[in-house]
Amino acid sequence: MSRPLDDAPVDRLASFVANLRFETLPADVIDKAKIHIADTLGAALAGARSNEFRITRRVVGSSGAARIWGTGDHTGARDAALINGVSAHAFELDDAGGCDHSGAVVMPALLAAMAEIPRAVSGRELIAAVVAGYDVGRRILEATGGYDSHNSLGWHSTGTCGTLAAAAAVANIRGLDAPATRDAITLATSFSSGLWAFIHDGSQAKKIHAGRAAEGGLLAAQLAAEGFAGPSKVFDDVWGGFFRSFNKSACDADKLSEGLGEVWKVKRAVLKPYASCRGAHSAVDALDDLLKQTMRTASEIETIEVRLSPMLMGMCGARASGAMAPTQMSLPYAIAARCVFGTAGLQAYAAERRTDARVHAIMERMQLTVDDRMQPLDEPFLTLTFKDGLRATHMVPRATGSAERPMPLADVAGKFKELALMSLSTEQADHLWSTLTRLEELDDCRKIENLLVGDADNRPVFC
Repeated sequence: MSRPLDDAPVDRLASFVANLRFETLPADVIDKAKIHIADTLGAALAGARSNEFRITRRVVGSSGAARIWGTGDHTGARDAALINGVSAHAFELDDAGGCDHSGAVVMPALLAAMAEIPRAVSGRELIAAVVAGYDVGRRILEATGGYDSHNSLGWHSTGTCGTLAAAAAVANIRGLDAPATRDAITLATSFSSGLWAFIHDGSQAKKIHAGRAAEGGLLAAQLAAEGFAGPSKVFDDVWGGFFRSFNKSACDADKLSEGLGEVWKVKRAVLKPYASCRGAHSAVDALDDLLKQTMRTASEIETIEVRLSPMLMGMCGARASGAMAPTQMSLPYAIAARCVFGTAGLQAYAAERRTDARVHAIMERMQLTVDDRMQPLDEPFLTLTFKDGLRATHMVPRATGSAERPMPLADVAGKFKELALMSLSTEQADHLWSTLTRLEELDDCRKIENLLVGDADNRPVFC
């Protein structure tokens, strides 16, 4: 049974989520949310061609009314949240900067939840629920010490904090009151999981974290809706609390409710133009900038030096080019692929390109130096030496897709179409994009689910 609310930070957060409506959202927040909704669905439609998606789908599955995106099939709501969450994160093209990968946990949970709501859910309601999920996911991470503090301990915040983001989003779209919303958020802490151990051997485990977070958040909200009480003191400084368990220092519960309704966390989320870990994006941008500034081509580069933080070295420093999952975590590969293929997008990670001798040669010559003076989240410095002796260094403080270096809308649309076409026809992709750009006018979001019917099953796995 839900306990009455008091004035604790989590209670204020729950009240905010429960009362959040489209009409209260600033125009720029609405526009930002719509872009991330479309971007996530595009990433997932491409991910329906991944090995991870197909394996997960074979292992789980039940009868139900929730769509498996990119296919003509349905399954139970929680299984759909899991499967679609895996596909959204499969190719590392979903957004970042939230919980971290907020879109891949929030959108699968929301669309799966809508299959169980016995009424039409409008586009306006979906937008508000997405904003609520992004807000909660990021606030949880910031209260737990921030990305570097939390993830440096070995936790993958997409799995640990993303579960709460999904729970909040579903609570909002289901219209749960504030006490039940608090129960959904606090119950979700019992489903928080995800370790960075995948980084050491190229495991595909990272991809499942988004799906499990979407599934766990949906389950938490389902239970809360039925009166299942969550641990109300889970964000207090107590034994068994979230903060003591996931970070033993630098936690601040007040950040859960700081600036509610004034600081919108969806605005700090970033898009990913490259099919790699976000940690590699600034280095690719630095390479592009240096080539433009020097008016040179990649073929004129003699050597590449990268100076980076210890955390980034541990996360993205491997010279991987074997299986797809570890290659997407490799900063050296992203740079080398941009040099050889002119892109670090998804096509640069195709199997035949990962074995290209030219990429291997560049990675072998690349010098990576760890700078212990750099902070964990400091972006890397890239130094290029050209064959004529010219030497130039550059660092990009915020990568493409961020507020400081935004992707033009035409590029966002281009990315969406390229990815959506991996499961849909051109006509379907265009119709879906057009619908999503006018999402606030949509009276029934089940129309979106119908536009996600594709033939990924009949197309080869992209690996």
